[in-house]
Amino acid sequence: MELTANFLTRLISITQFNRGQASRIFDRLHSEPELVVLKNNQPSAIILAPDEYKRLAEIEENYYLLLEATKRLDANQGKSAIPEADVMKHFEITDADLEKVEDLEIQ
Repeated sequence: MELTANFLTRLISITQFNRGQASRIFDRLHSEPELVVLKNNQPSAIILAPDEYKRLAEIEENYYLLLEATKRLDANQGKSAIPEADVMKHFEITDADLEKVEDLEIQ
């Protein structure tokens, strides 16, 4: 029941935007992760707080990395893998070197 009540407090009408209350609506995102905008009593849009957007984007990125890892493991067909430590030693890469590198996007 609490989940439903919590969800209902996050509903806002498009009319509130039309009445110049956008600033007040956006201020709510400091304490709520998302707001559901209703148009004609139907969900029309979701407004996310920046932290919530970042959290969801990280989940999506991790999911794609998992898919890529699974694809590579399947392609390997049970052959033994080379441990990360061995690869790093071979290429003379240290943990400190990795910490200096910015995140890469895999496509």
